[in-house]
Amino acid sequence: MNVIIIEDEKPSARRLQRMLTELQMEAKTMLHSVEESIEWFQNNEHPDLIFLDIQLSDGLSFEIFETIDISSAVIFTTAYDEYALQAFKLNSIDYLLKPIDEDDLAKAVSKYKERAPKQQSVTLDFNDIKKLLVNPIEREYKKRFSVKVGQHLKLINIDDIECFYSENKGTYAFTSQGRNYLLDTTLEQLEDELEPHKFFRISRKFFVNVNAIKDMVSYTNSRLQIKLNTFNEQEVIVARERVKDFKEWLT
Repeated sequence: MNVIIIEDEKPSARRLQRMLTELQMEAKTMLHSVEESIEWFQNNEHPDLIFLDIQLSDGLSFEIFETIDISSAVIFTTAYDEYALQAFKLNSIDYLLKPIDEDDLAKAVSKYKERAPKQQSVTLDFNDIKKLLVNPIEREYKKRFSVKVGQHLKLINIDDIECFYSENKGTYAFTSQGRNYLLDTTLEQLEDELEPHKFFRISRKFFVNVNAIKDMVSYTNSRLQIKLNTFNEQEVIVARERVKDFKEWLT
């Protein structure tokens, strides 16, 4: 089965790819913009199934279908509210609201597999959907976290956090004031909650805030070591397989 992901937020795309792998569905191709997608469809065999985000970095993904005649099945992955989803949920295989829930994804994949033998083409009324999205909903990311300090709850502004990291099965936020706070979440959940232009997951263990990066130096095995303004409790290393994406993210 040929499956592709069209998603402009690379951390979200990678998370979805990992979730699909756990469901024995491999998505080798990930596209991140309208322009890139059009070029890919012009030069490659069209997939059986597309996981499609609505708003990409250079426009709405519907523009792809206006340029290229595509008959692939579609599962929408979107942050848009249900008022817009109602317009097309019966025409597509399914839609998944971000952050994507594992059970919802499994049900959508199962629904696709049940329909696949009967599926000849997918006809989506993109013009009607676009009318509903003239003023698209702005994606909301985390602006603050609440943490427990003794018997009290403390609010931490997202801009005060230099990095998130995992240690001993816990997830921590480290602030510019030099404090560590234990969070009731995981790094995987944070992938869909953090502003992608501000935070990057450099490894399985770390997210870093671009505004907290003080220096970057070459490290062994083609990796990078990050120096943050305050955090110095342990080495912050960009995983080798993420160095290329990290350098692109910085530009």
